[in-house]
Amino acid sequence: MKYVIIGNSAAAAGAVEGIRGIDKSSPITIISKEKYHIYSRPLISYYLCGKTDLQRMKYRPDDFYEKNGCSCLFGEAAIKIDKGKKAVLLESGKEVEYDKLLVATGSSPFVPPIKGLEKVNKKFTFMSLDDALALENELGSEKKVLIVGAGLIGLKCAEGIKDRVGEITVIDLSERVLSSILDSEGSERVKKHLESEGLKLILGHTVSEFDESSAVTDSGEKIDFDILVLALGVRPNISLLTEIGAQAGRGIKTADSMETSIEGIFCAGDCCESHDVSSDQDRILALLPNAYRQGEIAGINMAGGNAGFDRAIPMNAIGFFGLHIITAGTYDGEVFEKSDEKSYKKLFCKDGYLVGYIMVGNVEKAGIYTSLIQNRIPLSDIDFGLIFEKPSLMAFSRKYRNEKLGGRIQ
Repeated sequence: MKYVIIGNSAAAAGAVEGIRGIDKSSPITIISKEKYHIYSRPLISYYLCGKTDLQRMKYRPDDFYEKNGCSCLFGEAAIKIDKGKKAVLLESGKEVEYDKLLVATGSSPFVPPIKGLEKVNKKFTFMSLDDALALENELGSEKKVLIVGAGLIGLKCAEGIKDRVGEITVIDLSERVLSSILDSEGSERVKKHLESEGLKLILGHTVSEFDESSAVTDSGEKIDFDILVLALGVRPNISLLTEIGAQAGRGIKTADSMETSIEGIFCAGDCCESHDVSSDQDRILALLPNAYRQGEIAGINMAGGNAGFDRAIPMNAIGFFGLHIITAGTYDGEVFEKSDEKSYKKLFCKDGYLVGYIMVGNVEKAGIYTSLIQNRIPLSDIDFGLIFEKPSLMAFSRKYRNEKLGGRIQ
């Protein structure tokens, strides 16, 4: 059996380990545009601020590929899949044959056509280690940085470079920071925290035109900068599969087995859609643990096993300058809210289940809420008042604790 994996991030690691849990010897080939050992992408901002280094960013040990019998084609871009020949064509002209194929190509930065953008010399995106290394070369204590986008990527970039530049301005068309994951109150709390750290935020506006080292907003304000970072979102890399007829929405459609609509071809990570149990909809669930698990499930099934990715929810666990944020599920239904000066919590309940939550500040024991959503535990089976005020396993019924926890908590 010849296994081929396109991509070299968390989903690829999961796939290798899933395959090797069943098939100990068949060859595995990993094709990656990047030239690096597998690394944790969320750590690139921590690399820039000095909290980690290139060695500690590695997602698996140095001997990961050797121990798992992997042949690696680094710096090689896959440009086409020939499903008839069962082969992947590389930009170099090479062909790599497969029996089972996993596409784990992730996503790419979205860069809209803004007038004058081509005039800007010092412009960067912030998705990969190459992006971080290129940006690092331009940092300096007197530099002014403009970040376009106040979402997860833009704000993590700001955190990573804040102490290495003179000034950071962040602009976003939305009236709120982190508008994709936070409600108005949660966003306002994060905004005030970011401003207290010295970030200048321009919200509800966008850049209408660039010059070589300045931007003009839609309100006519001029912003001078030395470095431009574009963090306007991402697009899933799905063309390899859509070009050969794979079913797709925003991402590639997959079964619980992570197999696509094309037999023998699987998909995992930020380029695929999975079923979100909190909203009962198929969507992209872009989160590193989800990507790893999708890859692992794909690998198990590629090797002839039987596993399913069936308890997925959208989730974000992130922090900015010491302020922690965890969100999960969907924001629909009846709302239960609690806040004080330091923390903010909102739970969303629908049809007798917890379907989502937002926590800013104190995120202790958020995993209990996540478990309630993922496992579809009826709220009638728990002490909801207790679990809302203070997440605790004691809020679960004795029967549930005996069944799930072996009766360890009485």
